[in-house]
Amino acid sequence: MSTERRYDLDWLRVIAFGLLIFYHIRMFYVSWGWHVKSVHASSAAEPLMQMLNPWRLPLLFFISGVAIRFAVDKSTSVRQFAWRRTRLLLIPILFGIYVVVAPQAWLQLIESGEITQGFWQFYPVYVAGSMDRYSIEIPTWNHLWYVVYLMFYTLLLLPFARPLSRWMNNAGKFGGAAISNSLFANRFAILAVLLVPALPHLLIRFTLDPIFPTTHNLVWDWANHAHSTVFLLTGFLLAKDAAFWQAIKRALNCNAVLTVLLAITLGSAWNNWAVIEQSETALLTARIGRVAYIWMAIALMLGIAQKFLNRPSPALSYMTEAIFPWYILHQTLIVMAGYWLTRQGLATGVELAALTIATFGGCYLINEYAIRRFKYIRPLFGLKPVTQLKPVTQLKP
Repeated sequence: MSTERRYDLDWLRVIAFGLLIFYHIRMFYVSWGWHVKSVHASSAAEPLMQMLNPWRLPLLFFISGVAIRFAVDKSTSVRQFAWRRTRLLLIPILFGIYVVVAPQAWLQLIESGEITQGFWQFYPVYVAGSMDRYSIEIPTWNHLWYVVYLMFYTLLLLPFARPLSRWMNNAGKFGGAAISNSLFANRFAILAVLLVPALPHLLIRFTLDPIFPTTHNLVWDWANHAHSTVFLLTGFLLAKDAAFWQAIKRALNCNAVLTVLLAITLGSAWNNWAVIEQSETALLTARIGRVAYIWMAIALMLGIAQKFLNRPSPALSYMTEAIFPWYILHQTLIVMAGYWLTRQGLATGVELAALTIATFGGCYLINEYAIRRFKYIRPLFGLKPVTQLKPVTQLKP
């Protein structure tokens, strides 16, 4: 690839967060457990949710790995980069837990009937914390678990970042570039790029997954940690690998067909899981298929973005900075607006439209007229004190 900015990955980061916001809006309406629920909750949207759920967060961890690689390679000091990144993430985590997320916990406990007091009466209890007084631990990070995990993964990666980067640039016999070329720059490149990155996740699926179900508890979430760190490391290692990105491009059409077929097949299996569980062969096939689907969906998104979205725009410049504050804000807006709207006797479509407008409109208004305009508020939402609207990644030879 020629030297160019990776606008496609900036777009993909914005799209991934946008999909996450839509996903959480729909969580208000499905039959699965969530913080608060609509009176119209049903299983209608669940098939689509099942298609999106497996790969939406892995895609973000992959893109985060790519961004770390570019940032580390540009940084003069890994230690300084570690300090800047920690400060950039830790402040929003603490502010998010003790301010942004608190209303979510309050309304969840109100809806479950565990408390009746107002928010300001509940807030000192929330800050003081409790592990067993309620059905949830407080204080909590809820949807901000991604930011917490990302900060810890970044700090774990950084001591090895420069050596790994040099190894990936090494075209010698045992260098990363040579290994990548042997995998992704031959007639079997399409097969390799669709299968090889998924192999570590197959191992994790059949070793750690049965023992450690996903909890978003930093201490006991070992299977989730393994999957997420592998996706982050995959993005870091392959961020500047020309053979990998060319293979992703070559695989686009084939992968689109395969991913759609696999999604349809898995959707049918998930909707008939009681039957699948009766056959060990069918169960094993479905589990392997889900692991393959996650990576193939990510590869498909990478290919689509590379082909159609690798160009700048004013919208991208704005959303590159805005999307992280939107992510921090969105779930609290959904919970608060949804809790109120579903008690107004609205039809399902009207309620859904109003909730969507309240969520995205609230994110835009709060970010535009409060967060991005004031230098002392910006760091609370992961933004630098001075506005610097630049794409986060850049491809170099």
